[in-house]
Amino acid sequence: MANFIGDYTVRLDPKGRLSFPAAFKKQIREALQDGFVLKRDVFEPCLIMYPMEEWERQNKIIRARTNPYNKEHARFLRMFFSGTAEVSLDANNRMLIPKRLLDYAGIEAEVVMAGQSGKIEIWDSGKYGGVSEVDEDFAAMAEKILGGTFDEADT
Repeated sequence: MANFIGDYTVRLDPKGRLSFPAAFKKQIREALQDGFVLKRDVFEPCLIMYPMEEWERQNKIIRARTNPYNKEHARFLRMFFSGTAEVSLDANNRMLIPKRLLDYAGIEAEVVMAGQSGKIEIWDSGKYGGVSEVDEDFAAMAEKILGGTFDEADT
């Protein structure tokens, strides 16, 4: 599984393409030929990009926890998979982002691609600046989520 580290600001060209950061490309060199799945985020006005291997892993988790014959589950599945697109890099390491997804995320000219373990978030740079600022509650959130003691095996 790829582990994306860092955040990079890139410009969108007039055709809706962005240059894939060299640092991310280096982190997943072997997975580049398989392409990516791009989708709307569940919680924030940004896009999530999964390498195909991670997308398949996410699908396996979802299939194990949903029943397509349950009305609520079917609605969740419809909403989760709507707005997805398969994308790949061209010969110039650019990726074309569908206009409907750019519109959803409010992306116009400059984006931040932020690594987050096995996925990359794609944000309008102005919106990302607001969510990436130091949050006063971050320490409390970290304590709540990660609190307790750690074993040496955890590190």
